[in-house]
Amino acid sequence: MSSGAAGSLGSRTLPLSSSRKGRGSLEKLTAEIRACRVCADLPLGPRPVLRASVTARLLIIGQAPGTKVHASGIPWNDPSGERLRQWLGMERDTFYDESRIAIVPMGLCYPGRLANGGDAPPRAECAPLWHAKLLALMPEIRLTLLVGGYALAYALGRGAMTEQVRAYRECLPRHFPLPHPSWRTVAWEKRNPWFGDEVLPALRREVARALR
Repeated sequence: MSSGAAGSLGSRTLPLSSSRKGRGSLEKLTAEIRACRVCADLPLGPRPVLRASVTARLLIIGQAPGTKVHASGIPWNDPSGERLRQWLGMERDTFYDESRIAIVPMGLCYPGRLANGGDAPPRAECAPLWHAKLLALMPEIRLTLLVGGYALAYALGRGAMTEQVRAYRECLPRHFPLPHPSWRTVAWEKRNPWFGDEVLPALRREVARALR
């Protein structure tokens, strides 16, 4: 293929040289992120976990890695990830297809535990430092899943999680709000049957549309 040929990137067609330049810039940025030591005081040490691609059409923004994800370096490689994939109706191979799906949590490293035993919040330094830079190099993102209260608050502003999820139509086509798929939301899902009846079918439709 000649240097003047076009490479197709999702819904747009960009010169192949621009595609290669963008890919190189993103690879450089992700290498910088993985070497980040801004939060050197983390209990298990820094280990940023993310997946990004210039061709990705779906972006998943969650909370922060847990201990299992920190150990494996694979995002959503835990029971919460299994439940998220069930919500999406998505096979594991599709979920981890980095050319189509980017995964960038609010906090890229495991933040530790609170004194009461719960997970510590994502480090406040992380998203402002890296998210905008990453998004600028992923021009094909069509839909962003906001998974959990921290991602919802960052993108949509503070509010009741249940009401933000119930109002998902108001966030489309750019965002789709979701609760965090941890065991803590099992009871919430039972109390809110509209989530399974209405929101999950809409979620699967919007994800399928974004990935076309």
